Order: sequence, then structure tokens, then C-alpha cells
Amino acid sequence: MKERIRRVTLLFKELGYNIESEEYDEDAYTAGFHRAATPGGFIYIDRECRFLELAYTFLFSARLGAFLRAQMSILQDICYEFGCYYVVRTEGEDIIFTIHSKLYYAGLNYFSLKETLRDLTTAVQAVEEQVGILFDPDIEGSNYEGS
Repeated sequence: MKERIRRVTLLFKELGYNIESEEYDEDAYTAGFHRAATPGGFIYIDRECRFLELAYTFLFSARLGAFLRAQMSILQDICYEFGCYYVVRTEGEDIIFTIHSKLYYAGLNYFSLKETLRDLTTAVQAVEEQVGILFDPDIEGSNYEGS
């Protein structure tokens, strides 16, 4: 587990990303990552899993539920196009839309991580474009927060 964490954080740093908010116990590791001018995200390492998991989360107001449902087919196509998958859940008054990407540890190297991050970043940017109306502070219910 320690070797996986060391390897992953080293590769992220080589790619110019900063690692922050690290949490670690004997079975799991999570951290945030970011780099100037690109969307950041989260790293998940689980002792029992053979994949490095990367994620980016959008948080929307529940008032935008109908709009998001109407966009879901397009958002699904975007994720599929870039080899990602998504999870949608509600928490209180919020809708949480998370884009995930996985990378098999046996194939993890500088170039594979770089390409996976490029695909994840492109998917995130395409989703941001698709739901761009949500960024307009003049629209009632425009409660968007990405991370």
C-alpha cells in the first residue's frame, strides 16, 4: 500500500500536479490533486483494488434536477467518449455528479497516467461546457460548485 501511494504521488508530481488533503489508513488513501489552469480532482487508492481511481465531482442545487435529467444522455455520452464513468447521487438538497476514471496498477506509468488525466480533464471540461448555463449567476438556482 505504501509503495502504491509513493508511486502514484511521485507520478502526479512529475506531471506537475500538487497533492493536498491527504487521508490515509491501513486500507485506503485519498487525496486531492490540482494543477494551474486545469480541473483538479481526487485520488482513491484501496488496498483490495487493483486500480487507481481518479474522480472529479460536480455539486448542483436540487432545483436544477429537471435540467440535469434532460442533459443526462449527453453527459453519459461525454463520459463514455473519454473512457470515464459517472455516478449521480443526492445528498440533502444537493445533486452530486461524479466522473470517475480508473487505471490498472500493472500499466501505471508516467505516460498512461498522463493520458488518463488528459481524458478525465477533457471529459470534465466537456461536461462543464454542456451545463454551462449553470455558471451564470444571473440564473435563479445556479448553484454550481466543481472540485
